[in-house]
Amino acid sequence: MTIEIANESGVAVDETSIVSAARFALDRMEVSPLAELSVVLVTLDVMSDLHERWMDLPGPTDVMAFPMDELDAARRPDAGDPSPALLGDIVLCPAFARDQARTAGHSLLDELHLLTVHGVLHLLGYDHAEPAEEREMFGLQKRILADFQAAVAEAQRRDAQRTADDRLLGAAGLDAPADTED
Repeated sequence: MTIEIANESGVAVDETSIVSAARFALDRMEVSPLAELSVVLVTLDVMSDLHERWMDLPGPTDVMAFPMDELDAARRPDAGDPSPALLGDIVLCPAFARDQARTAGHSLLDELHLLTVHGVLHLLGYDHAEPAEEREMFGLQKRILADFQAAVAEAQRRDAQRTADDRLLGAAGLDAPADTED
């Protein structure tokens, strides 16, 4: 799975973590490993322009999703090897999301994770225009985010334990010998 990210927003964010959230959501939704996704972080002005041009709504927004190809689950049996499918683009606006994060009482990165998962779900055909659709999409979004946060917390716990173990082994003189050149 290829996920490209471009930060054109002027806001410093952990791009690797945003890619991880997108990859986690795509994996959770069992999207083909051949899928390709682009994530672009933009300024308020760029997001305003996109929002007005594509949604006919004034001002900026937090996230927009632009689907490209549909994953073809019903490929012809005589078709060649499957080729990569471009899912589309997720456009995030960190400057807009910063205020939402403050209101929600969490970090900007947590808000960008939420918006990334939201964008992935839109690319996969989920919507929230109707109450039933909203319940389905937001419920799925909440589960994916909770699982992602749990996975990140577990990875951090393992890293901290590994660091503590290495420090203890080093203090006891049991650390691994350094590789030597022959």
